[in-house]
Amino acid sequence: MNPEKLLEQALEARNRAYAPYSHFRVGAALLGDDGSLHLGCNIENAAYGPTNCAERTALFRAIADGNPPRSFQAIAIIGDTEAPIAPCGVCRQVLLELCRPDMPVIMGNLQGEIVVMTVSELLPAAFTPNDVQQQEGKQ
Repeated sequence: MNPEKLLEQALEARNRAYAPYSHFRVGAALLGDDGSLHLGCNIENAAYGPTNCAERTALFRAIADGNPPRSFQAIAIIGDTEAPIAPCGVCRQVLLELCRPDMPVIMGNLQGEIVVMTVSELLPAAFTPNDVQQQEGKQ
C-alpha cells in the first residue's frame, strides 16, 4: 500500500464532491484486502442532517458492492485544510465498526502533508460491537 497513490485516488474522489453549501470538498479512497478500490466524496444536502462524509460514502459503497466488514487494507482522506484532514466523530465510529482496529487511516491535505494513524488510535475507549453484545446477554 502506497499512501501517496491512495491519496491521489482520494483527490480524484474529492473532485466529485457535491458541496454547494459549504464548498468544502473531501475525498476518500478505501483499499480492499483484495486490491479493490472504493472512492467516496462528501455529498451535502440543504437540510444538512442527511449530508454524508467522504469516508462513510466510501465505506458504505464498499459494503454495498459486496465487501465484508473488516476486509480493508487502508483508507486515505484528503481535503483543503491547513493540517492533514481528520475524520469527524461519526466517521471514526463507523470506521471502528467496519474496519480492523489496526487499519491505517492516511490523512492528507492539498499541500502534500500526510499523517497516518490507526482506526483505534483515532477513537480510543470506543463503543464497540462487544459492548452491545454484553448488554444483550444481561437481558
